Amino acid sequence: MATIILASASPRRARLLEQVGLSFKVIPAVGVEEQPSRLPAEPGELTRQLALRKAEQVAGRLSRGVVLGADTVVVHRGEILGRPRDRQEARRMLQRLGGEQHRVITGMALVDAATGRQWMDHVETRVWMKELGQEQIEAYVLTGEPLDKSGAYGIQGKAALFIEKIDGCYFNVVGLPLSRLGLLLSRIGISPWTNGRDRDGAGEAHH
Repeated sequence: MATIILASASPRRARLLEQVGLSFKVIPAVGVEEQPSRLPAEPGELTRQLALRKAEQVAGRLSRGVVLGADTVVVHRGEILGRPRDRQEARRMLQRLGGEQHRVITGMALVDAATGRQWMDHVETRVWMKELGQEQIEAYVLTGEPLDKSGAYGIQGKAALFIEKIDGCYFNVVGLPLSRLGLLLSRIGISPWTNGRDRDGAGEAHH
């Protein structure tokens, strides 16, 4: 059974993998450039390529294992909203999203460290956020929750109170579209239903 390595330090992605019973190791990617502020013609392709860079960066340090990279972007009116740099930017993002629709796109990439083979996919979800008053925005920002999340909100946290509806995969908005990930893993012969601990541990780092 191939060892799965998550190339992300995101606790949300780790919890989602745990939720469906997948066994995995965490080795975060380092030094991979962040998303551009301007929206390219194909944001889905952008997320796939960023996910691939993360997976390749970690796979290059291993001799075996299947590395999972992921990248999530929030797109509003043709612009990418990444993680806010501070509370003031978080306030501005929430003011923009309130009463509007936006898109959340997550790209995923699997890289086999032993062979270099790659598999990629992406998922898009549309999200409608209700009108937000300044008092609501301020109270939410003060929780600190928005500061490490694209678009300055977490649908799985207190910002659930802001969401009117979504069209698409909920888990994609959290950071990892589980249904599509299951399909991607099945393409390389990994079944989430039978994935267990690799007795030999994770891939061996190259020296």
